[in-house]
Amino acid sequence: MMIRFLLYLAIIIQFIAMYYAVRLVRATKYNSIWILFIIGFMVLAAERLLQLWTDYGHPVPVEMMVWFDIVVSVCISVGMVLLDRLFDYIDRLNRSRQMTDKRILTAVLRAEEKSRANFSKELHDGLGPLLSSAKISLSALSRDEMSDERREIFNNTLYVVDEALRSLREISNNLSPHVLTDFGLARGIRNFIDRSQALHNVKLSFATNLRGERYNTDIEVIMYRVVCELVTNSLKHSGCSEIRLSLSASGDLLELQYTDNGRGFNPQAMMDCGMGLSNINSRINSLNGEFDIRSSKGKGMTATVKVNVRGAARPNTRPAAIDEERPKRKNRRQQ
Repeated sequence: MMIRFLLYLAIIIQFIAMYYAVRLVRATKYNSIWILFIIGFMVLAAERLLQLWTDYGHPVPVEMMVWFDIVVSVCISVGMVLLDRLFDYIDRLNRSRQMTDKRILTAVLRAEEKSRANFSKELHDGLGPLLSSAKISLSALSRDEMSDERREIFNNTLYVVDEALRSLREISNNLSPHVLTDFGLARGIRNFIDRSQALHNVKLSFATNLRGERYNTDIEVIMYRVVCELVTNSLKHSGCSEIRLSLSASGDLLELQYTDNGRGFNPQAMMDCGMGLSNINSRINSLNGEFDIRSSKGKGMTATVKVNVRGAARPNTRPAAIDEERPKRKNRRQQ
């Protein structure tokens, strides 16, 4: 009785499996796999039915059962070989999708940096000369005799124009850092650290073994933006009193080590909800690099970024906006 029950159960299971195999014929590539499995399940179900028929006292030729076993073995064996090809196809498809995502992200980042450079250029070359002209005109008025009240108004106006010029230079530099463009990654980061140190009561230290090395534009810009994001997050959210950075190059490996002694946080939660960590991770992924961040409550934060400068990105020309700006800055220095 138990054998009959198990045979009925096996038949039901094989028909259910056959149903899902029929659904997969339309849903996936390599339809021959699922057709072979359907044939195998049908033959197995038929074999179970013949076994039930034998159990009820009706003999079945042994040769028929042997042929059923052969057909099932062939269908399953060939199906497994084709299934391995299907998995290879899926792996290739996933790799292709990942490469496409990285290309899209790289294109977005390049477009963003080009827009920043264009906007910075417009501010510097458009609004900058106007404010400078206003300052020159105001300075010419300083030779005139003025009452104390008018002199105070004049001095306040001149101070406002000076602050506007300073803010304009700072905004322009944040949008497209000229030091990074002209002198490379180490000088760009050093300049950013010095400016941040002057504005905040936090000890920032930066060590590097880089000198005048230049890398692919994507690498320099992304690594610079990552440093800016990490420092800004620490200054705004961590309550730290000290930040330490080190940037080192060893062969083709460019490595950034970053630590602060702030209050710490849950890295996974912050990666999901913001603080720019997901943005940093996306930028580093676009370079095929590694981004590791560790932190816990009350123990500060440590971040490591590793990028293979040879395999990170293909060599490319600098954005057109930057290339156009270089000769203009050179001409201004000569003047």
